[in-house]
Amino acid sequence: MSTHRTRLGRLLVVVTALTMLAAACADDAGTTTTTSAATPATAAETTTTEATTSTTELAACTVDNLTLVTPGTLTIATGETTFPPWVGTLDGDFFDEPTSKTGFESALAYEIAGYLGFSDDQVVWERTGFDEAIIAGPKDWDFNMQQYSVTPVRDEVVDFSVPYYVTTQALVVLDGSPYAEAKTIEDLKGAKLGAALGTTSVDFVDLIIQPDTPPNVYDENFDVVSAMNAGQIEGLVVDLPTAYYVTSAQVEGSVIAGKFDADAAQPDEYGLLFAEGNPLVGCVNEAINSLLADGTIDNLITEWLEQGGGINVITG
Repeated sequence: MSTHRTRLGRLLVVVTALTMLAAACADDAGTTTTTSAATPATAAETTTTEATTSTTELAACTVDNLTLVTPGTLTIATGETTFPPWVGTLDGDFFDEPTSKTGFESALAYEIAGYLGFSDDQVVWERTGFDEAIIAGPKDWDFNMQQYSVTPVRDEVVDFSVPYYVTTQALVVLDGSPYAEAKTIEDLKGAKLGAALGTTSVDFVDLIIQPDTPPNVYDENFDVVSAMNAGQIEGLVVDLPTAYYVTSAQVEGSVIAGKFDADAAQPDEYGLLFAEGNPLVGCVNEAINSLLADGTIDNLITEWLEQGGGINVITG
């Protein structure tokens, strides 16, 4: 390689000299020499540029360079009340304590924060209603984490991270209910069902199950549970992890009749919610993708969300 460059250099000298004699234009000759000699180094220069860009991108995702509502602090919003298995345990430990790192979303929040370089004491939690966060405009938190399904309609007014969890819908009924042994969606046509406003569960009941009687729709999952306890509905539709909590702690004598298969419903994809155009999204996506790749999120799912197998599957 060294010999090739030496010979090339000598050739260029000769060409340059002839050009200067013929055209009497030293500037043009200089330009020709520079262009020809630079060609072999182009790949190396490109590699250096890519390395610099990569380094710059990594530097942009350090605490000092992040766009935050409070510099040096990661402000995370969650629900006004948080429930296991998302925060706390099904046994009631650390109920509604997102700072505990107990429960899937609480634990994941601190994994994301740690990846970005935040210490635990640099993480601050805020409380919001579910629907009020899905409104266009600035936010007083960096991202909101309370099982937001990523949908095109929501994405028009807010931004989402890449999905950190994918789930399916499930049906909860009282033990002994005629719907407890449901095998297909057709078996549920006569059921009086309930779901929470603003969740994909409502759309699932309306568009997929299509019961003979329109579902009762409530402001929050807590209200759906209250309706179940009051006998106003015969079954409620929620995501599978929430169904585990409903049956273990909220509705006495309830059981999970089944989860709906992929043919009956596309799984929900849960993403972190940001204000539209928030530049923090890219760095958080990097964190989530890394935590997915190294198995951290799978381990958290196993620990907090998988409560055992054997769940009945309700087909389309």
